[in-house]
Amino acid sequence: MPVVYIGLGSNKGDRLKNIKVALDHLKEKIAVEKISSFYLTEPVGMEGRWFVNCVLEGKTEQSPEKLLDTLLQIEKRMGRIREKKKNPRVIDLDLLLYEDAVVDKVDLIVPHPHLHKRRFALIPLVEINSHLVHPVLGKSLKEILKGLKDSHQVDKILENGYAGH
Repeated sequence: MPVVYIGLGSNKGDRLKNIKVALDHLKEKIAVEKISSFYLTEPVGMEGRWFVNCVLEGKTEQSPEKLLDTLLQIEKRMGRIREKKKNPRVIDLDLLLYEDAVVDKVDLIVPHPHLHKRRFALIPLVEINSHLVHPVLGKSLKEILKGLKDSHQVDKILENGYAGH
């Protein structure tokens, strides 16, 4: 089964609870293998509360397009209204990587188009798999993280993510 990496984030309401609820929904749809620690992260490109973020590694038979649809359904189920990009989010689910696939469609770009610029996604990704290589840039994510210019703060707040207990 293809290995996928999904970024989770919340900066509205009970952020930690929102992440845990989203993880429970995701566990119903994909085989979750690993979950990073949880991080408190400074918002990028928007005002508002800091985010709680994490990344999961999972396996799925779903195509990238079907997986994106699943993520959007979970967001909607949790009350996310996709309006303006800068609005606070109950939950934000991003398909970061799908194996080493490169997809460039109007409504889906994989790897995530901002992955290589975002500390809040790279740190938890490298935490759970330090050997990942960006399929477009051909560099390890560890190497990309090391040379990153993004100065937004990312602080670990909960070790080892959430096991679902």
